[in-house]
Amino acid sequence: MGKLAVHALRAVLVVVLAGTVFVQASMVWALATDPEDGSLPLTPLRVITVLGMVSGQVTLVSVWRLVTMVRRGTVFSHAAFRYVDTVIGAIVAAALLWFAVTALNAPGQRDDPGVTVIMGGLGLAILGVALIVLVLRMLLAQAVARDVEAAQMQAELDDVI
Repeated sequence: MGKLAVHALRAVLVVVLAGTVFVQASMVWALATDPEDGSLPLTPLRVITVLGMVSGQVTLVSVWRLVTMVRRGTVFSHAAFRYVDTVIGAIVAAALLWFAVTALNAPGQRDDPGVTVIMGGLGLAILGVALIVLVLRMLLAQAVARDVEAAQMQAELDDVI
């Protein structure tokens, strides 16, 4: 991974992380000060929003750590699995939170249930992203196994020579 790509990715990660922290602080402020009004249950939606942003922030930090490992050339190690597993868990948590939003929104969509179906489909799409990352984790596991095997073969070759 080139330096420009790493710097660009890190800049994006920092901006998104700062943005989510700002929105989280605003949501917590709204939870503490605004009384509920309107037909939607705002307090559960605000709590779900804050938790959803936490899952996004966990993903951002894990990606930052993986990028650091890529730059150091240590990504093909067992230590990378911890971060990849964290990303998968955060994505699954985000999908579950989205399904909670869908359930909270569903009673208001009795006249147009298609919105609820679309929201459910988006939740499935989020779970699909988790499955894609799981497949990438399997590829990482294969690469780590090949790397270990290559190191063992190199050690045996060094012994022979």
